[in-house]
Amino acid sequence: MKIAIMGAMPEEIEPIISKLDNLNVVEYAANKYYEGAYHGKEVVVAYSKIGKVFATLTATILIEKFDCNTLLFSGVAGAISNDLKVGDLIIADSLCQHDLDITAFGHPYGYVPEGEVCVASDEKLRDLAKQVAEAKGLPLKEGIIATGDQFVADAERKEWIGKTFNADALEMEGAAVAVVCSALNVPFFILRAISDAADMDAGFDFDKFLESSAKISADFILSMVDGM
Repeated sequence: MKIAIMGAMPEEIEPIISKLDNLNVVEYAANKYYEGAYHGKEVVVAYSKIGKVFATLTATILIEKFDCNTLLFSGVAGAISNDLKVGDLIIADSLCQHDLDITAFGHPYGYVPEGEVCVASDEKLRDLAKQVAEAKGLPLKEGIIATGDQFVADAERKEWIGKTFNADALEMEGAAVAVVCSALNVPFFILRAISDAADMDAGFDFDKFLESSAKISADFILSMVDGM
């Protein structure tokens, strides 16, 4: 087994890279891929950069060039559901593209022919995540995560995404990773820490949050690697 671990930003993967043994850095396609081992398991870590196109590129390279056969993604997301607060962890049971729109041809939002509106993540990996959360005493939510190439700050748009896709959170990479992994028959898992919500404090410091959430998420992901 060779496990791919992805984030969108450098801060999201740095705590993971620091825990690897036998680290080797491969530069390819204008990015860096960190090969190493964690407790005897082979892993390849990379950050994609933000957005669906970069996420698609990175996920494909991890699978096709580095021969990874499982993919774990960790990052941050914005809340849609009122049940989600800043700092909460959510795993995607499925992911959709909220900015994909060919409704002019009679299709639902998020759908293209020969595709599907929502792509389901791997059930066994979700079950493992729940075991990890229980062992760590961490609350873990599960739901639909919506992806789009836009940072959504408008309350009406968030409400529309929530109602249209029954989505609980939104971000900018997950569904692209889901499409790649589904097409290539690679089990995948998406973990997100909520970085913004309706009730957030005006004094919220995103950089500090990113640093602290990255450590929590890294520990969570590496515990999953241990359990695989």
